[in-house]
Amino acid sequence: MDALHVTETTSAGAKKPLIEASGLGFKVRAGAGEINILRGLDLRVNAGEAVGIVGPSGSGKTSLLMLLAGLERPTSGTLLIDGADIGAMEEDALARFRRERLGIVFQAFHLIPTMTALENVAVPLEFAGVRDAFDRAAEALRAVGLGHRLGHYPAQLSGGEQQRVALARAFVAEPRLLLADEPTGNLDRAKGEEVMALLFDLRARLGTTLLLITHDPALAARCPRQLRIEDGLIVSDQMVAA
Repeated sequence: MDALHVTETTSAGAKKPLIEASGLGFKVRAGAGEINILRGLDLRVNAGEAVGIVGPSGSGKTSLLMLLAGLERPTSGTLLIDGADIGAMEEDALARFRRERLGIVFQAFHLIPTMTALENVAVPLEFAGVRDAFDRAAEALRAVGLGHRLGHYPAQLSGGEQQRVALARAFVAEPRLLLADEPTGNLDRAKGEEVMALLFDLRARLGTTLLLITHDPALAARCPRQLRIEDGLIVSDQMVAA
């Protein structure tokens, strides 16, 4: 996990956005009719940025992440990630895109209970046909301090250790973009701080673009750029002094 992604530039020398969302809308059907969750949201994120996203519950933060991950489809607008229109991709192509370019960490760990830590981390690499999947998975687990837990199952690991496994799995393919949704929500403060220290360290080492959704202003403040979403729109977008 030593490779470093280089920020792409346009021919004019300006940074090329890794994420470009224009007029992004997302509606869901409910008993009373349609609910507008995202209402024409615009967003540009350059390669290598770390962006903290805050806002009240129900404002659309997680829905935005689900669209960026290709787990939901926009109902209006355009969404380009690394130059690809993921809203127009067929499911097989979208699955390959996620596997090759995205890492995702949720509040819930989403580990496969019948697989060891090593197997959980190796799974995405095996699906991608990587021959040394288990060697790379072991290296990723060592990078998060779990080299001694390779053969343990999720039920044999603490919550903090399970989230470390999830981090290793998210970073093992050296993704261009990491999406993190309340990654410390199921951890106590001490364990949460350990996990976030690892996340930011791995992000810095790989040059990964990060979008971090959190209710914790102190955690969001670790990102140089902070967005606030309210009622499906970005109402604040600011750079924070280091």
